[in-house]
Amino acid sequence: MADELEEGQGAVLASETRQFVTFLSGDEVFAVDMAPVQEIIRVPQVVRVPLAPPALDGLANLRGKVLPIVSLLRIFGFPEKGNDDATRAVVIDLGQPLGFVVDRVSSVLGVDPGQIEGVDTIRATVNTDLLSGIIKDVGGHAMVMILDFARLIRQEFDELARLASGSQLGAALAGQAQDEEEETTDELQLVSFEVARQEYAIAIEDVQEIVQIPETVIRVPHAQSHVLGIMTLRNRLLPLVSLRRMFDLPAQEADEHSRIVVVSLGQISVGVVMDSVNEVLRVPRSGVDAMPALLARDGDLADISEICRLDEGRRMVSIISARNLFRHSAVKEALKTVDSLREDEEGAAAAQGEDERADDDEQVVVFRLDREEFGVPITSVQEIVRVPDELTKVPKSPAFVEGVVNLRGTVLPVIDLRRRLGLPDIARTDRQRIMVFLLSGVRTGFIVDSVAEVLRIPRAAIEVAPRLSGDQSRLLARMANLEKQKRLVQLIEPDHLVEADQLADLAAAGA
Repeated sequence: MADELEEGQGAVLASETRQFVTFLSGDEVFAVDMAPVQEIIRVPQVVRVPLAPPALDGLANLRGKVLPIVSLLRIFGFPEKGNDDATRAVVIDLGQPLGFVVDRVSSVLGVDPGQIEGVDTIRATVNTDLLSGIIKDVGGHAMVMILDFARLIRQEFDELARLASGSQLGAALAGQAQDEEEETTDELQLVSFEVARQEYAIAIEDVQEIVQIPETVIRVPHAQSHVLGIMTLRNRLLPLVSLRRMFDLPAQEADEHSRIVVVSLGQISVGVVMDSVNEVLRVPRSGVDAMPALLARDGDLADISEICRLDEGRRMVSIISARNLFRHSAVKEALKTVDSLREDEEGAAAAQGEDERADDDEQVVVFRLDREEFGVPITSVQEIVRVPDELTKVPKSPAFVEGVVNLRGTVLPVIDLRRRLGLPDIARTDRQRIMVFLLSGVRTGFIVDSVAEVLRIPRAAIEVAPRLSGDQSRLLARMANLEKQKRLVQLIEPDHLVEADQLADLAAAGA
């Protein structure tokens, strides 16, 4: 009986032993209870988030899930230093997984409750707000501080502490509908691009998306020189043709500026390779003329149907008809090649099913600020224009307005999006563009570093972004997690680009 009692007491004592992960941050040793530790990983590459708390390094993709990465050095006010081979991220899940960067993980220890003391004894000399206890004489350390991560999250990430509202936010976003749409019956909306220093455009309703040239293009034996090959786009085969070769222009190798404009006609799509994509234009129909009869030609070169005049006629843009483009012999051959590569009806049925799921995609315009990618719904973009050499400063205009420009007789207030998102200013470059939005009836331009592409994103890849601050959770409430492409695209809610109390000032600046 005595032996059984001793064994029972030993089991009770063993069950009371607490497991802790110990780690170093700066010159101090800390511990965290093992229960909320999900895993320990090498520090991944991150996407920086504007308007986030200073302690946030950025967001990473961890096996298809968005993981915020937090700097403990910054939280504690310790000197910053670069990561090395020993640096790790301790992933802790208290309702929202977070990765906390530590200098080195030391060990996993079993600690008797008798070895844990309260923090009252050191409160007079050390800020103990983030500590829940002290472990003495364990793992070769005289004293190990136990971090209270729940309290740390409440202090540093007030929005993350209210995770229950995150699901409500997601439901609200899912139920949003765009009720306002500017009348465009007297305008054409065009995507403009450049080939051999000549500007062309295609109606935006015929442009399915704009993508970068992939690393792998399947070459088609015995195809015409116009046909570059075939690429895979979301499990579908997409034929690629060169506009340079179709128009008998000098050949040129693709570079980092080259883009593929995916043009659709009904259920048929073809990728047309352009030297670069310029902007989205809104052109009055009065500024568009039919191709002069003397220049209009039948056959393969009848693709250009109209010419639009911009900047009082100094800028001429040739408008390519999608319908005529699909009549071109090169496009016909490319489409025929794709058909021949469909091995059986099952593959064709799968492609058809992909088309039917197109309604589940969200089409966004992707642009860059610094090294990060952002996106806005394509329906919210009025147009995209070049940044003029000088912006006109308006006396007594709001401080957040960079200046105004004359856009076809209308005064357009312009805001630097870098400044709006708390990013450092940069000098003006040729790649910068002004993206024009309609905010509560006020047309407003925002300067971005560059416009990258028009992208269709499956709704399944869009998730509610981690709530890191009030401003961030309103403006950057969603994120596209494109795991296969190793991309995180932060989606901006245009309606929150300007605060409600600033709208009147903005309207006055454009008056």
